[in-house]
Amino acid sequence: MEKRIQPLARDAMAYVLAGGRGSRLKELTDRRAKPAVYFGGKARIIDFALSNAMNSGIRRIGVATQYKAHSLIRHLQNGWNFFRPERNESFDILPASQRVSETQWYEGTADAVYQNIDIIEDHGVEYMVILAGDHIYKMDYELMLQQHVDSGADVTIGCLEVPRMEATGFGVMHVDDKDQIIAFVEKPADPPGIPGNPEMALASMGIYVFHTKFLMDILRRDAADPTSSRDFGKDIIPYIVQHGKAVAHRFNQSCVRSDFEREAYWRDVGTIDAYWQANIDLTHVTPELDIYDGTWPIWTFAEIKPPAKFVHDDENRRGSATSSLVSGDCIISGASLNRSMLFTGVRVNSFSRLDGAVILPNVKIGRHANLKNVVIDSRVVIPEGLVVGDDPEFDAKRFRRSENGICLITQAMIDKLDM
Repeated sequence: MEKRIQPLARDAMAYVLAGGRGSRLKELTDRRAKPAVYFGGKARIIDFALSNAMNSGIRRIGVATQYKAHSLIRHLQNGWNFFRPERNESFDILPASQRVSETQWYEGTADAVYQNIDIIEDHGVEYMVILAGDHIYKMDYELMLQQHVDSGADVTIGCLEVPRMEATGFGVMHVDDKDQIIAFVEKPADPPGIPGNPEMALASMGIYVFHTKFLMDILRRDAADPTSSRDFGKDIIPYIVQHGKAVAHRFNQSCVRSDFEREAYWRDVGTIDAYWQANIDLTHVTPELDIYDGTWPIWTFAEIKPPAKFVHDDENRRGSATSSLVSGDCIISGASLNRSMLFTGVRVNSFSRLDGAVILPNVKIGRHANLKNVVIDSRVVIPEGLVVGDDPEFDAKRFRRSENGICLITQAMIDKLDM
């Protein structure tokens, strides 16, 4: 094998597909695309894919946006504007702008790349790393690039090992004993098992590595096919599996873990329950995802804000927090928090109690509020004395209540209350 002088990531472009609405997050995505949804106290969901690319050594990044993209684009401009062309770096925000046709937006994930072929080719990179922008995980893409080159694959697909019957909602790889993909099955009722481990299946992570020229050729072929839905999972990958060489890359081979992380961590926070749980999980003493790992930082827009403040120390009016994450510019004024996640700029007023609360930026919580197992959208003003979490039927009439009893609260819902 030819000895490598520099990392393959130096000659790669990460292309993040960030146009998805994420409709299962309900009102959280009424004003923003799923990749722009807040996560982990400071970040947005898309910051994980972008940080993985940055930390892997990739210095050319493109982000394709579509659905309600303003919040996402503003975040990218504020937080990811440090790439410098004179250092052979680039960061392209690529909204659906009808560049191919005056009537055509991005028709599918493959079309979101195809419509920007000229921009990609101008960068002259050897490899393309195609990424979904809406998952929470830490991964070194350099290791996946190395496998792609060493195996001689036409496409390498990032895969999770999941219990076989939990894979029915994924695209699933049927592989041989060398992890070459024999068949790609979308959401199968009876997923194929892994050779030697038949109770587990390989589920697609929506991560693909290609040689750039091969990808451009295959996208042009697909664009000329009137029957194609212009989608990687439905069209591009099955075609390559049938006519070329597709290889699976197992996530546990490139997952980045600190000393405190026992398992390979990946989450699709695409439902209210999953979103709440993943945020609340971070409040554990030793969470499954270590966001404090300085060797693999999650880059984001770092706002210049004052520290969090806890005030009052009277018997029934004490600013306190246990098992909670509290971001900058929060003021906890004689209120108590337990197992909660507060984003930037939250105000919690006296005699209020929060338990299992995920509070997005700039929320104001009035006195004597008692909130349990909630997600509160940004800039909501919670009225004095509001109680959520005690009466499931009453909560469901006022707010969006999930299957697991998590209440999503927006300002529109508050405005309809008869207080």
